Amino acid sequence: MRKKLRHALPITLQSLLLRIAILLLLMTITRIVFYCYNLDSFAHVRFTDWLAGIWFDLSTIGMVLMPFIVFSLIPERWQRNLVVKSIKIITFFIPALLIVALNLMDTAYYNFTLKRSTADLFVIVSAGNDVGQLLTSFIADYWFLILLFIFGVYGLAKLYQRTSIKRLKNPTPSSLRKELIVFAIVIPLFVLVGRGGLGLRPISSIDATLYTQPENSALVLNSAFTLLKSIGKDDLTEQHYFSEKQAEKLFNPIRVSQPQHILPDGTNVMIIMLESFGNEWVGKFNHSTSYTPFLDSLLDQSWYFEYGISNGKKSIEAVPTISASMPTLMDNPYISSAYCNNQIESLPGILKKHGYSTAFYHGATNGSMRFNSFASQLGYQEYFGRFEYNNDAHFDKTWGILDEYFNPWTAKQLTKMKAPFMGNLFTLSSHHPYFVPEKWRSVVKKGPHPIAKSIHYGDISLQKFFEQAEKEPWFKKTLFVLVADHTPSSNSELYNQRTEMYRIPIAFYDPSGKLPRKREKVIFQQADIMPTVLDLLNIKAKYYSIGNSYFSKEPREAVTYLEGAYYYFRGDKLLIYSNDKIRSLVNFTIRTENPQNLLPSHQEEAEKMASRLKAIIQRYNHDLIHNQTVVR
Repeated sequence: MRKKLRHALPITLQSLLLRIAILLLLMTITRIVFYCYNLDSFAHVRFTDWLAGIWFDLSTIGMVLMPFIVFSLIPERWQRNLVVKSIKIITFFIPALLIVALNLMDTAYYNFTLKRSTADLFVIVSAGNDVGQLLTSFIADYWFLILLFIFGVYGLAKLYQRTSIKRLKNPTPSSLRKELIVFAIVIPLFVLVGRGGLGLRPISSIDATLYTQPENSALVLNSAFTLLKSIGKDDLTEQHYFSEKQAEKLFNPIRVSQPQHILPDGTNVMIIMLESFGNEWVGKFNHSTSYTPFLDSLLDQSWYFEYGISNGKKSIEAVPTISASMPTLMDNPYISSAYCNNQIESLPGILKKHGYSTAFYHGATNGSMRFNSFASQLGYQEYFGRFEYNNDAHFDKTWGILDEYFNPWTAKQLTKMKAPFMGNLFTLSSHHPYFVPEKWRSVVKKGPHPIAKSIHYGDISLQKFFEQAEKEPWFKKTLFVLVADHTPSSNSELYNQRTEMYRIPIAFYDPSGKLPRKREKVIFQQADIMPTVLDLLNIKAKYYSIGNSYFSKEPREAVTYLEGAYYYFRGDKLLIYSNDKIRSLVNFTIRTENPQNLLPSHQEEAEKMASRLKAIIQRYNHDLIHNQTVVR
């Protein structure tokens, strides 16, 4: 039977199918490596997830190997031509090796972002010198992936050679007529596979949620697919869930501030963004070992939130969310999206109109993630980075100036600002590669993940900021906002759950003691910081904001987006919504590695939450597309 089949199929098709099977096997191996390396992120995987993964791999092959497929199926007599042989080698190995390299790269990178790479990868690579500076540490940490890539290249080359037409030669060659018929049939079949079937639209990354749960979509997808599907794609599409009037009733981002007169007029504000300080490592939220003793003591003197929620998983997403209440509810970060030059209303921009001086402080090399140019766009009048610090003796050789030096230096720089002022300090040392200076290595606490010691070092550096700030004349006249930019990578199954992976500390600290000192058991997202600060500073303004003030009558809610799925927090529930469908509803306040889906018994509540979420999506997409994110 096997022999008859061999003789029935032209040798050109046999060689092509074997080579595609080899690449498919290598892609499956990289998926298994990806899964094993990120095991805690995929707690509930089914066999069908692996089958779906093969389908997306085949679609990728159909897209990127089409030139190879065409040249592989031309009649055998022309295959002996040296030019044809060379074209086949080029059109097979370049795409195949890129597929494997991207999959292995995301094996390491996924733990930081919890999504496959998209076109924003090019922006991150081109933004500043971050990649060049980090390259050495990544090679040191992930050398085994490089080794695996080398073995993959070797194996692919050997098997490519063994599946050549010369090696598979049939005793009786196929007729030219049969070869041309096969060519005419097989090429359209691969085109069909490349587009993902007969659907009205080609298959896309979001379609992974049709085959699996949203939290497993990264396992089903491959990195070449997500990258290709996001290149040249509009970041957003218009949604028409409701009429304009209905949508506005459900959600209206036009806000009017409500001055609270708790703090005196002209109070300074200092936002401190703590790199990767997720709740997993903060003692006030994690009842095991604390790696943040100073922050814990500061929270005791602050007004802070049980359910602080980050609106994203990247530093580049946090800056527009915190400074302008503009979260990233799309695949590309707002800063690198098509809408980055839209007019937006920001906290520094509004405060500047009310007589505040503004400055952004980040010890990284200037240009990192384009923060310096975006800070200017937000309305920060001054930017202070590694170059302004001007002392590379304190450079960590990777990201920038070590926090223990840059933090207290920032406190001194604030004294030079004209009051009232708004400052924003973004720390950096608690970032991969988690460098801790030698003098602190015996002091910091080590934990189950390398970030633990880096978080403790960041906490020590935070203390140094406040020790210096307390000596400055502006200290008691300043409102401090402490907020993590996002949660870090984790090796904990619990903290990789969607119910936990956005949980961060958010606190308001008032040294004068006028603000309450308590732990609020409500949701408070990063996007709520701007409107809440405006109310606390007694600023009268009408402005555009996705988040809402703590003092407003709007519901306490939070919305995040990851790989085609929206995660909407409200009350004590988390709604997971993708492909225009409610996927599940869970109680996010119950800490468990296996959250129960409450959808069957809470359908009405889920529908109500979904209506609010759809109104947010509709307004967000429309306003960004049409550049209507300011009050006119």
